[in-house]
Amino acid sequence: MSLTSPSNTSLCSSPSLSRPRVHLFRHHPTKLSQPLFPQLCISCTNSPKQSIFAIRASPATESQPSKSEGEGEPKFEEYEVVIDKPYGLKFTKGRDGGTYIDAIAPGSSADQTSVFSVGDRVIATSAVFGDEIWPAAEYGRTMYTIRQRIGPLLMKMERRFGKWEGSGELTEKEIIRAERNSGVISNRVREIQMQNATRKMEQKQQRADNLREGLKLYKSGKYEEALEKFESVLGLKPELEEVSIASYNVACCYSKLNQVQAGLSALKDAMEAGFEDFKAIRSDPDLENLRASEEFEPLMKKFDESFINENAINAIKSLFGFGKK
Repeated sequence: MSLTSPSNTSLCSSPSLSRPRVHLFRHHPTKLSQPLFPQLCISCTNSPKQSIFAIRASPATESQPSKSEGEGEPKFEEYEVVIDKPYGLKFTKGRDGGTYIDAIAPGSSADQTSVFSVGDRVIATSAVFGDEIWPAAEYGRTMYTIRQRIGPLLMKMERRFGKWEGSGELTEKEIIRAERNSGVISNRVREIQMQNATRKMEQKQQRADNLREGLKLYKSGKYEEALEKFESVLGLKPELEEVSIASYNVACCYSKLNQVQAGLSALKDAMEAGFEDFKAIRSDPDLENLRASEEFEPLMKKFDESFINENAINAIKSLFGFGKK
């Protein structure tokens, strides 16, 4: 059963055993294979109740992107990294539809490389299986590939030095800098604040639209297309309640598609974000494939304390013969 939000990126952390492989190279176009599943997609961008992710900016000593003669846009450095699960990366969707690093978990496989930085853009990744490389054409498709990947994940990245097409919200430092450089200080600051407020409202409306469209697609049995919409909600800086609802819907989609591991991962995201209707999780027919997994009950026991307590009470009653005639 898919859910709506009443108010209208997670790939997790612990260290990898092997040291990730890193390759750095300068910008040049690369010919990439096309995805085998053009309609499938996913995401992960919001912190759970207590985030284990840390934000790390690009070092100031690194060279900044250079502009070619006659070109207005800078050319960014590219690099390749091979990492294992759990990756320890959280992603967000840029205004250009691209996939960007939103946070890095300390001590994770990604953190061990020492090359990832918040704001770096995903250019391409390994395919779901095999050695094929798929372009990171859209946020949803890229996240689907990353979550579903079997084996080590190769990521081709573009170092953005913090200059990324993210939420578009200006930081406090940028406001102060604009204030200093502006002749009429108060008006400039007010303008920046209005821009930030407008962008937040636009994102909120876009999240609501994506959720609404996703529900329609889901009810029509178009689970792959619905998945893209629900994951797009997660890529647009959602509120915690929106994360729980969207992640639950993502779990339902993956269950319908019989993608059990991805579904369990999304279900975990939902509960970490505060989804507490455990009876629905245990009875929703749309999650039937996930409940059939041996990993389902251990996952539920981490969150459903009432279920654990109820089992304990029943065990005590049985031990002492309570309730028997």
